[in-house]
Amino acid sequence: MHKIDAEAIENIAVGAALLGTGGGGDPYIGKMMALSAVNEYGPVRVISPEEVDEEAVYTPAASMGAPSIMIEKMPKGDEFVRVFQKLEKYLGKEIKGVFPIEAGGVNSMIPIIVAAQLNLPLVDCDGMGRAFPELQMVTFHLNGISSTPMAITDEKGNIGIIETIDNVWAERLARTATVEMGARALISNCPCTGKEVKQASIHNVVSLSENIGRIIRSKELETQEKFNQLLEITGGFDLFNGKITDVQRNIEAGFNRGKMVIEGLKNDTGEQVEIYFQNENLIALKNGEPIALTPDLICLVDQETLAPVTTESLKYGKRVRVLSLPSASQWRTNIGIETVGPRYFGYEYEYTPVEDLVKKERAYR
Repeated sequence: MHKIDAEAIENIAVGAALLGTGGGGDPYIGKMMALSAVNEYGPVRVISPEEVDEEAVYTPAASMGAPSIMIEKMPKGDEFVRVFQKLEKYLGKEIKGVFPIEAGGVNSMIPIIVAAQLNLPLVDCDGMGRAFPELQMVTFHLNGISSTPMAITDEKGNIGIIETIDNVWAERLARTATVEMGARALISNCPCTGKEVKQASIHNVVSLSENIGRIIRSKELETQEKFNQLLEITGGFDLFNGKITDVQRNIEAGFNRGKMVIEGLKNDTGEQVEIYFQNENLIALKNGEPIALTPDLICLVDQETLAPVTTESLKYGKRVRVLSLPSASQWRTNIGIETVGPRYFGYEYEYTPVEDLVKKERAYR
């Protein structure tokens, strides 16, 4: 067990924003809320999935909706605990710990806020190993664990419980409620036992986020050395170096949807990459051919600072490096590809692991 203090929050916010593949919300907003909570209530205890009580109940707390909305519609501050306690009351069982449902700038921070305010441990795991846009896109779903009962609330105080026949219906009904709540809501869902956490979650995501953030924020390493360490710790691939020349983005049905065009610089001069996103980056095409496909992670970082670039912060002229990280093994199964592969999102590509796409692309150079 270790504890999350202010320095750890700074690192986790940056690292989780990278793993969030462009989604998961603005890391600055989530970081400031978590820092305030830890400052008031003290550091948060972190436990590994192996340390959980197998019979106890654990659940995530998260933000749902279009990430760009939070830039203008700030949380009131009491929503996170309110929704968590609503679910606890409905279950009639004490919730013994909290964990992030995904990696992302905001959704990695909300569980820290809840853990600090309620003096609960934070479990070092999540349900994605990255970020995805829909509720059923979690490893708990792959293991047959229900997303409901789920509590949902907004900053105005509206709150309710959703119970559904399956996880796809949970997404549909919660998304409708989220849109009516202003395209942004707070949820606590997927209550599970400690045994299910051990079996179904992706372990050590909080620790990985912290280590990634520590590398990116290091003042002792040169940019290229940071980048090399980043690729080493994540098993990632350096795909492209360029400048954003076009961004098409809109808010639709509670999602940020769109695409960006990146023109190559340096060794990639004369080449072009298009990245399509739905909150998170989903497919990357180089000169019309795929170089990375969901569920593998497609991440953008600032060329100079290596700070992660989220989809709501995309802008013309920004110089970025594109990298891709292999997804967790759970996503590379048949049910994983069926749930989050390119065809689910409407792209007519068969999933191919990024390491194979990189090998193929380099063979043609």
